[in-house]
Amino acid sequence: MAGAEQAVFTNMCMIYDDNGNVLVQDRKDPNWPGVAFPGGHVERDESFVESVIREVLEETGLVVENPRLCGVKQFRDRYGSRYVVFLFKTNKFYGQIKSSDEGEVFWAKRSDLHRYNLVDGFKEMLEVFENDDLSECYYKSKEDGQWELKLL
Repeated sequence: MAGAEQAVFTNMCMIYDDNGNVLVQDRKDPNWPGVAFPGGHVERDESFVESVIREVLEETGLVVENPRLCGVKQFRDRYGSRYVVFLFKTNKFYGQIKSSDEGEVFWAKRSDLHRYNLVDGFKEMLEVFENDDLSECYYKSKEDGQWELKLL
């Protein structure tokens, strides 16, 4: 089929409370270490919403309700596939937080996020999570091997 391409679908969820806190995860993955919001891969035949609910539960112990799609991040991965991250947010959740093999999870003041060792690209994604005028964080590969970031 003309125009078809390989794609990898993933998700990330900003869980926040009414006191200015966000739930973050200090990721153990050596390929993308640092503090980020929880998330993971979409499984075959799984809806995007169901995938983010499952990933958050697996990585944090929390059940999230009513996650709302607030944007996407996309780039070409090292294998040539389009890598798409669906960005969700919610303030509806229950349960007790518990860390997983993915990394330690904890509540942080939103205003203090800049003090943490954040994963690459997190500041740009955060703009999409929080700015209703933005819906996409797009990394385009340039001929010189560098990335051109576009917030759309």
